Amino acid sequence: MDVKMGEIPETEPVRPKVTDAKGILQQNREFLDFFWDIAKPEQEIRLKAIEDLVQYLKKSEKPDELDYTLKRLVDGLAHTREASRPGFSLALGQVLSAFDDIPLQTILDRVKDKHNLQTVKKKLLRNAMFGNFFGILALSQSTRLSKEPQVVLGSVQLLQSLSKHREHLKDLPSKTMMDILSETPEEVFEEVLLKALKTDLSSAYRTPEQLQLLLVAMQRFPKTLEPKKLNKLLGTSTIVTAESIPKLMEVLRMAANSVKKECVLPAVALDLLKLSLREGSFQLFWTKAITVMLKDPPGPTHYLSYRLLGSALPLLSLEQLKEVLSGEVMKHYGEHVMSSQKLDRFKLAPEMDTYVADFLQGCEDPDKQLLVVMGFSKLTNQGSPVVPSVWRVVQHLRPAALQRYVDWLKDMFLQPQLESCLDFSTRRQKNNQEEGAQKEDCVFRFRKWIVARLTSIVDNPHVKKEEDLVMDVARFVFFHAFFNAKKVTPDIPETERKLSVPLDQKTRAILISSFFGLLQCMHVLPVLGESADVAALNQRRVLGVTADGTMWIYCLVQYAQVLLNQPKYAQRTNPFGAEQRQAWDSMLESVATLIKKAKKDPTPENNAFQQLFLLVGIHLFKSPEELVDIMKDLQNCIQKAQEKKTKKKKKSKAKEEEEEPHWAEVVVDILLSLLSQPSRHIRHVCKTVFTSICPHITATALTAILDVLDPDKDEEESAVVVTDDKDSDKAKKQAEEEQDEEEMEEEESDDDSDEGDEDEDAMEEEGEVDQNFRLDLMKVLQKQNALATEEDDSDAEDMDDEAMMKLDKSLAALFSEQKKKIQAKKDEKTRLHKEKMLVLDFKIKVLDLVEVFLTKQGSSPLVLGMVEPLLNIVERCMSSESHQIEQDFLRRVADIFRNQLCRSKVYCKTVGDRQGELHDLLEKLMTKAQKQADSSVSLYLFSASLYLVKVLRGGVTSAETKDGKKADTPTIEELRFMGNVDVERVSALFREALCSFMSRRKCPLTGQMFSDLFNRFPVLCVNLMDTAVQNITSGVREHQQSLACSLVLRAMQSREVQQLLIGAPWTQLCVKAVEQLTASLKQLEQCQSKVVQEKVIKSLELCQFLVKHIHKQKLSVDLEPLQMVLQSLTEIITFKKTGQLEDTYWAVMKHFGVIKPKAEKTVKSNQEAGQQAIPKKKKGFLPETKKRKNRKKQVPLEGAANVPNPTEKPAEGKGQAKKKNKNKKKRKQPGEGDAPSCPAKKAKTQSMSKPAKNKKFKQKKQGGEAE
Repeated sequence: MDVKMGEIPETEPVRPKVTDAKGILQQNREFLDFFWDIAKPEQEIRLKAIEDLVQYLKKSEKPDELDYTLKRLVDGLAHTREASRPGFSLALGQVLSAFDDIPLQTILDRVKDKHNLQTVKKKLLRNAMFGNFFGILALSQSTRLSKEPQVVLGSVQLLQSLSKHREHLKDLPSKTMMDILSETPEEVFEEVLLKALKTDLSSAYRTPEQLQLLLVAMQRFPKTLEPKKLNKLLGTSTIVTAESIPKLMEVLRMAANSVKKECVLPAVALDLLKLSLREGSFQLFWTKAITVMLKDPPGPTHYLSYRLLGSALPLLSLEQLKEVLSGEVMKHYGEHVMSSQKLDRFKLAPEMDTYVADFLQGCEDPDKQLLVVMGFSKLTNQGSPVVPSVWRVVQHLRPAALQRYVDWLKDMFLQPQLESCLDFSTRRQKNNQEEGAQKEDCVFRFRKWIVARLTSIVDNPHVKKEEDLVMDVARFVFFHAFFNAKKVTPDIPETERKLSVPLDQKTRAILISSFFGLLQCMHVLPVLGESADVAALNQRRVLGVTADGTMWIYCLVQYAQVLLNQPKYAQRTNPFGAEQRQAWDSMLESVATLIKKAKKDPTPENNAFQQLFLLVGIHLFKSPEELVDIMKDLQNCIQKAQEKKTKKKKKSKAKEEEEEPHWAEVVVDILLSLLSQPSRHIRHVCKTVFTSICPHITATALTAILDVLDPDKDEEESAVVVTDDKDSDKAKKQAEEEQDEEEMEEEESDDDSDEGDEDEDAMEEEGEVDQNFRLDLMKVLQKQNALATEEDDSDAEDMDDEAMMKLDKSLAALFSEQKKKIQAKKDEKTRLHKEKMLVLDFKIKVLDLVEVFLTKQGSSPLVLGMVEPLLNIVERCMSSESHQIEQDFLRRVADIFRNQLCRSKVYCKTVGDRQGELHDLLEKLMTKAQKQADSSVSLYLFSASLYLVKVLRGGVTSAETKDGKKADTPTIEELRFMGNVDVERVSALFREALCSFMSRRKCPLTGQMFSDLFNRFPVLCVNLMDTAVQNITSGVREHQQSLACSLVLRAMQSREVQQLLIGAPWTQLCVKAVEQLTASLKQLEQCQSKVVQEKVIKSLELCQFLVKHIHKQKLSVDLEPLQMVLQSLTEIITFKKTGQLEDTYWAVMKHFGVIKPKAEKTVKSNQEAGQQAIPKKKKGFLPETKKRKNRKKQVPLEGAANVPNPTEKPAEGKGQAKKKNKNKKKRKQPGEGDAPSCPAKKAKTQSMSKPAKNKKFKQKKQGGEAE
């Protein structure tokens, strides 16, 4: 069977014809399909086909089929489709593994013969290379290769010949050779392969592949390649020696460049590192080879060193790790991290994090873990560690190593040992650094990183930590944020070690900020531990408490009390005054009282007040002056709340309490003042407290919350937020310091940016020159007689030097003052903008309280008072140009109003005496909705109106069946129930809105609003039906008329409306609708515009519903006028074969018994039939106009000018015209009847042969046409 296999086109159009002499394949087509599936690009299909092929061959036991299989698979190894070659290779390997009786030598010979590189065509040379390679790979995958030594030898020799073609196969042959060596027994290697590989092994220092082959052979066959053999091969008994280091460096450079695009570590580098560890020459290899390569320009060799550093971590001992982590490779890695912070540069830090994480995850030795983490933490750039403070690899530390790491961080904070760190500076930093201030800045940066590092360990939920560790970190940060150690005491472990460098104000500010961030982390921390009780608490999602149920913040308050009670050992940085200490003590008493009551009767309110007391108490350390009054108010609130609960009030006290504000109102004021501070912890606690006191909220308290959100009262409420300026200034300073540090870390100079800033200032100065400055400038110039006037002589000399100096000083002072004024205006503008952003941020926090109240107390009558304020916010925010934060605020308000208020399933169902008030509000909202310029604002007003109607209607009691279950369909009484709604007044309001919508060209109302009204309130829908039907013809435009048809159709399709209008009203409605539709369609003159077509479609849809129901219910409605109008539409509308308009029309006419006529097939004319009879052009043949013709000048024959040539016309077609334009300069056209000019020399030689043939061809063609 001579079949050309393996060259399947990409598209697989047609299967090649298989020549089968014996007819075996014709017996079973399924057998042939296996090979087609193996060649497909989908991996799942290939694997399934290989499995089925092996099973089929095992069952059939036909040698001819097996022989064909081997031939077909060997041919497919060089398939033109790259994705198919691995499939044929795998199939061949599986077949050889399943049939042990097939000699591997035979297969190897077949592969060599079929894919011979010497005889194959040059075009298929690359495919033949891959055919040989995949053939060897199939032999290797058969798991039988090691049993036939000669086949192993032949395979290795073939791979050696393929390794020369690196441009195609890259390093695949060498890798396969190493795989073969790893499966070959040592006896076979020594007897057979050693001689064949002797050349490659002896030239191991030439290429990375040869060196890796030697390293793999040494690792696999240590007895064969003993030092004596190595000495014979290489001239040395060890690989890593002082003499071989330069050769190894060259090999490593080649290997690094070879994987430049892949961004991986070359395998030869890691094997060489392992060999140096076995030979005991690691230090030599690392210091003389890897470190020296760092002198090369930054590039692949540097990345090889860094990757080798990460890969070496699991292989090294403690001493070796110390040496590596404090060497030049680490320092260069740090410089790379700092220089690669720009977006367009390659970053190796994520790879290094992966290396370190893998090492920590697989290492069981806490000492090694600690050493590696400390080593990377000591790599600093002017005191700031290179690794981020939120370094996630610490989550793999063992508990013992984590505790020791935290202790080391605390020690380094107290006594910074920068000399023990591996510190470096960038080029720009070295040029700009100052000797005096450098050490202080380095200590500050190091301490700042340590504090963030400690906080992130607690914050990371994946770190396995214990309660003692969390409390240890929190105590450490709290102590150094607010206290100083005076004497050592065992009761306070933080006093045992003193600071070697005192803390400055910047470090204190960072500690304070970090402590309250840590407090937030502990507030949402799950319960730590592994006991069953802890697991049960975590299932209930209990957060912010220890295993025994104590709140973390309470533990810190107790620790703070211990420090305050021992002033001899711990001193406050800003000591409490008498009033502040009294507030602190009263807070502790209140918390103790609440804890006792919680044990007897645990309530959410009790827990919330505990959190609020503890929160205000712990914040006394940060801003005691502001929170003392809040603490007093909180004390009074808790007393009043308890008194109201016990109900032990006297009449005299009752009058006093009427004058005093309600305790819930005071709590709301406290929460609002706390929310003004930038703290997530405060925000969460305030939300929790407000949730618990929601049932006690009064109208005054709710008004206080809404007044904060009112845009008209921004100036009054801004003072609440302005009190937060101190914290914002601190945050601003910290941000500026961080920005300065980032600028110092960049290598590029800032000269250009400075010049740009100066230019901007100059532009501002030019742009903002006012009239006062102009007058001042004129005065200065006149004072110094420097202002030119008309009376001055033209010959006047310049001023002398003294006068010039005075003028310069005056001008400098004037311009300096003007620059200060401009800067002051700019600062004022920036301040106002930041203040506005703070106010908006505060309002977004206050929205949390609004959302909580609507969620928890949606059925409260107080909710009704929130409708108008929220609408005012939406209306004001939408009408003003806004920044991003204002858009976020508006989006949040709109979401709360739409989802939590209007669409909530829980709403107020008892309005009491407020019926008239709600009806007035409804009328007010509907009036505003019709006067809006923006349709989106009108939508919110209309939604609020529907919400008020729902509230006025109240709850609908559904009827029950005999079984006690609710009925599926409501009764007519339930549908007509409207509660406290004044149906006539409300219907009049919505009727007026509907008339406005239908009669105004620009109306903010939309059809969807009335559609929602009709769906939600069928009673109002019935009352508005007459108006909607009337506007089918009286709508101001076609668009309104089509919307009227849609509204009527949806209303009449409603089951509730049909129940309410059952009987004569329904018939009367149908009569009116039919009359209006008939009149509307009579008005139709043309149907070309889209608006008119839309109106016709909506009218026809309503007609279809009406005609269908009138016929179905047999109503006494005259449909003849409508039918006549519909039949006349065919004269106005040009119907197509299909479309919504045509389909709807014929669907309506079908109810009248008129069926859509079938399209008549028109007989084609003879001319068209003749055109179709022209046979199609054969593929592969050019048309006459595209054929190349001789365009050289020819001497015309006698009389040729008078004979018409029919071939001239088609010769001047489009194709010939393009060729004429293209070759216009190369040739000349012969004149008609004129003698040609003298042609060129080349044309003379060609005119003897080609023109003669061309003449004969033309004459023959003319003669054929004449005949």
